[in-house]
Amino acid sequence: MAAISPWFSSPQSVSSRYMKSFTNSRRCSSIPVAISALDSSSEEQHRISSRDHVGMKRREAMLQIASSVFFLPLAVSPAFAETNASEAFRVYTDEANKFEISIPQDWQVGQAEPNGFKSITAFYPQETSTSNVSIAITGLGPDFTRMESFGKVEAFAETLVSGLDRSWQKPAGVTAKLIDSRSSKGFYYIEYTLQNPGEARKHLYSAIGMATNGWYNRLYTVTGQFTDEESAEQSSKIQKTVKSFRFI
Repeated sequence: MAAISPWFSSPQSVSSRYMKSFTNSRRCSSIPVAISALDSSSEEQHRISSRDHVGMKRREAMLQIASSVFFLPLAVSPAFAETNASEAFRVYTDEANKFEISIPQDWQVGQAEPNGFKSITAFYPQETSTSNVSIAITGLGPDFTRMESFGKVEAFAETLVSGLDRSWQKPAGVTAKLIDSRSSKGFYYIEYTLQNPGEARKHLYSAIGMATNGWYNRLYTVTGQFTDEESAEQSSKIQKTVKSFRFI
């Protein structure tokens, strides 16, 4: 299997670091006034508690999105259908998770089952490379019914990328910069860079969408990454792959 260099030392250490960073976000008039005041206070506390609950769920989902960037395939799996789409690309179909995506003809397929995710599938070149595209799927609570449940795309992207940035630390950690964000046909598309001190800068392009399997909503995070050192052709392939993702 072709080797893909991890951005950080291990998925487990990534998850623990990001968990710390993300967690470091009337009654009727006949009733006496005193009781009414207590009821109002209780209702206000309930509203605050509800907002805190939703905020916590959002942070958890954002953590999973951020963590999915760093997970890598563990084994090649032939379990899904692949059909020819063109000379350069083929269509990869996952009937179980109801999606398809066009990937470069010679890329390999791998799967991993890290904690916190329902599924992670990755696609990568046969030769040793840091380039790859991954699809991470995780369950969502009933509070999340569409991508706008996370807020508008601009705020969503800013929160995601700023949560990854550690350039302010001493010594400085990873530098994360947002390049672009937009919303289209139910997906949030986010482009950003990550760079560890002394290492090549990585470009990441993500498509994030939501779908239901009939019982609960699931978040799909499709992320392609490549470095400054890799060719424009490779970056073009990765962006085309990410943009091709769709539900079936």
